[in-house]
Amino acid sequence: MLAPPSPVASSSTGPGLVGTLLRLWPFLWPHRRRDLQMRVLLAFVLLFAAKAVTMVTPFTFKWATDALVAVAGGRVQPAAAESALLWGAPVLLTVAYGVARALQALITQVRDGLFAKVAMHAVRRLAQRTFEHMHSLSLRFHLERKTGGLTRVLERGRNGIEELSRLFILQLIPTIVEFVLVVGILAWQFGWLYSAVVIVMVAVYLAYTYRATEWRIGIRKQMNDSDTDANVRAVDSLLNYETVKYFGAERREAERYDRSVARFERASTQTYTSLAVLNAGQAIIFSAGMTVLMVMAAYDVAAGRTTVGGFVLVNAMLIQLYIPLNFMGMIYREIKQALIDIDDMFRILGREPEIADRPGAAPLVVAEGEVRFEDVRFGYGADREILKGISFTVPAGRTVAIVGPSGAGKSTISRLLFRFYEPTGGRILIDGQDIAEVRQDSLRAALGMVPQDTVLFNDTIGYNIRYGRADATDEEVAEAARLAQIDRFIGLLSEGYDTPVGERGLKLSGGEKQRVAIARTILKAPPILILDEATSALDSFTEREIQDALDRVAEGRTSIVIAHRLSTVVSADEILVLDAGIIVERGGHDELLARGGVYAAMWDRQRRADEARETLERTQAAEPPSLRVRVSP
Repeated sequence: MLAPPSPVASSSTGPGLVGTLLRLWPFLWPHRRRDLQMRVLLAFVLLFAAKAVTMVTPFTFKWATDALVAVAGGRVQPAAAESALLWGAPVLLTVAYGVARALQALITQVRDGLFAKVAMHAVRRLAQRTFEHMHSLSLRFHLERKTGGLTRVLERGRNGIEELSRLFILQLIPTIVEFVLVVGILAWQFGWLYSAVVIVMVAVYLAYTYRATEWRIGIRKQMNDSDTDANVRAVDSLLNYETVKYFGAERREAERYDRSVARFERASTQTYTSLAVLNAGQAIIFSAGMTVLMVMAAYDVAAGRTTVGGFVLVNAMLIQLYIPLNFMGMIYREIKQALIDIDDMFRILGREPEIADRPGAAPLVVAEGEVRFEDVRFGYGADREILKGISFTVPAGRTVAIVGPSGAGKSTISRLLFRFYEPTGGRILIDGQDIAEVRQDSLRAALGMVPQDTVLFNDTIGYNIRYGRADATDEEVAEAARLAQIDRFIGLLSEGYDTPVGERGLKLSGGEKQRVAIARTILKAPPILILDEATSALDSFTEREIQDALDRVAEGRTSIVIAHRLSTVVSADEILVLDAGIIVERGGHDELLARGGVYAAMWDRQRRADEARETLERTQAAEPPSLRVRVSP
């Protein structure tokens, strides 16, 4: 007995088949692409041509059968000439039957080939639009969603568009056309009772297929969810390969992944079992209907109301109809799944970006590069205010450092400046222009960022440096690498700038990745620079080298330095001490030390920690190598 439709499947309330097709129509009938529009029209013409030939094919079979019966009936060994004449018609009709079947297949394949370019063009355009839209969505959206899950939505959406266009236009519509023609021909040739039996049989067949497929869709949804979960866990684990190794958690990760795959295994097994139930029920229903029609045809032959060829015609038409009907469960399921997948993609497309350019927004014009925060307030949630009315100015060409404990809101300042988030109060200005009133692309073109954790693209060193400015020449890339002090390292590599850096740049050390980040920022040449704890994850020796490179990059630019290690900001024109979302101290390094406040206490703690580390390093230097312990900064 079939279970009721799964509540999971039933709850998938998208726009439906018609609504989805209306949303897809601009992509399937693209404006300014007359070539693709002609392909759509020709595909429909060939669709009906193929069905016309399909209907003629059983008649050639009928005519050949009747001719054979006429020739064979009551004749005993005719003369050779008479035999050739009598058998000529059945042979020609049999050849016509074969030609009709071949022509039907040829027209169908030409139709499919013509429409393939239309479908794949729609897939590409919609996938590209979705990908671009994902990049336009806010940082909050991407922090809340798992990257592996988003890529699966994109992948399934692409497949869904291809499946829907192929199944609906190339299979479902032809099947409906063929069903209507079969019903009409049976009524014309044999009477309305034959058509009534076919209609009842197909109605029961489709009702059963619908119920069984709805049941199966619930299982398929569980299978997809477990597949997505397994994919997300695999991506997450492999991206954190080093962390897994640090904690010896390979078995834990394998077990975690196996639990997801086990759920996928159970759902997949249920999918195959339910498919057997669907196919068996369909075969029984169709066989019962065909048997009734064949018995009716046999009585009509016996009564002289039709010929043996008519009996064959009924069988041939039903067998021909059964082929597409046999796929109705698959078509319904795949169309339903495609609707779900496409709806997931359209949901992302329908999500408005949290940060959008205002109507009539003008490009940012940076003449000097002064940055000003005026009573800026911000919170990631209504009950979590991070910045509580901070105000400061970074004069053009000067350097302002922002220091403070973790969670004070330092990195939030850089995110607000890039407009990843909007302030809940106050405003941010660059050369007197409110950044909320300018175009985002022009704003980000004026800003350069060297982050604490540099994540590189899984491409070459040259590609990652050139990411700062895509149209840069090889000479400009080499000069940027020289200024970032990574040119000598690249020169030692056998593949030079074509050396792959690996996933997230894992083939490079922390210092090398930071130098690549500095090089691409140099190549971008922004008037305003943000250094977000750019050396906090490096050892002391590498830190000094990177700091030298950063000082050269910052020279002559307006710079905001977000620092954890206070030794990197002693030369800043002004230091802001941020604590609990407010500026508690500001001034130069010597001034803040003399004040003996929060900054002086932080400086003292770091100085004592540095002295302790240096003492430990000197002590270990006197010990045998086997007893030495590496100490991180």
